Amino acid sequence: MSDVQVYTPFRRGLPRLGPYAREVWARRQFALELARTEIRTENTGTGLGQLWLVLNPLLLAFVYYVLTSILSGSPGGAARLAHIMAGLFLYYFFSSAVIGGAMSILSSSRLILNTAFPKMLLPISVVLVSFLRFLPSLGIYAVVHVLAGQPVRWQMLWGVVPLALVLVFATGLAMLLATVNLYFRDTKSFLPYTMRVWLYLSPVLWLPEQVRGSLAFLRWANPLFPLLGSWSEAVVEGRAPQAWMLGAGAAWAVVALLVGAWALLSREREFAVRL
Repeated sequence: MSDVQVYTPFRRGLPRLGPYAREVWARRQFALELARTEIRTENTGTGLGQLWLVLNPLLLAFVYYVLTSILSGSPGGAARLAHIMAGLFLYYFFSSAVIGGAMSILSSSRLILNTAFPKMLLPISVVLVSFLRFLPSLGIYAVVHVLAGQPVRWQMLWGVVPLALVLVFATGLAMLLATVNLYFRDTKSFLPYTMRVWLYLSPVLWLPEQVRGSLAFLRWANPLFPLLGSWSEAVVEGRAPQAWMLGAGAAWAVVALLVGAWALLSREREFAVRL
């Protein structure tokens, strides 16, 4: 007969990190099932159903390509389209993970009030949903990459590193904002506008090397600059990312994860009351 594990909320301060981490890992299937359920139910009432998971970011990429071509006065060619598409697909994953993660605790009030489990699993499951939505877009980009005549080299595998860092960075922000949103409910209203401005300040609609002069501060002030910049260098240009970009991106990702985890764990005992 197998042992039965019972999760009990901690009373004050931070929980014991070892047992908490083991409990999160033991219940990983719970987070995966939440993510799968969300994917299965999303867009089920529409004519194209799950195809919208790919069509939505794809159509946005074409819209932004047309707009940037008009504003710049030059088409930019297929290489610009590939850059915008690769960056926008990754940014769309990041944005949906952060915005959805911010609502993950508040939207699961019944589950929290009736079940004892590590609440960290809720924002993690939202990030998993966004990641599963992102994966099909890689196939679409691969086709565009080849048709655009972009190089196909082994260095493109470097793209796994910035992708993993964006995943960690998004998880940290999702946990942080999920906690903040319980105390300041207006967070969810301002967040979409913040993410839209963040897109314009990131190397998605423009190239990293275009940053110069008064905009040079974006290199160190914008956490997404090294993450998206290194992603574009690897996936679009087929070359190894610059070391400083990977280092800066890793630093931002680790800091976001530590701050987000601390914020959630230190306030988890109050979630039921705040809901």
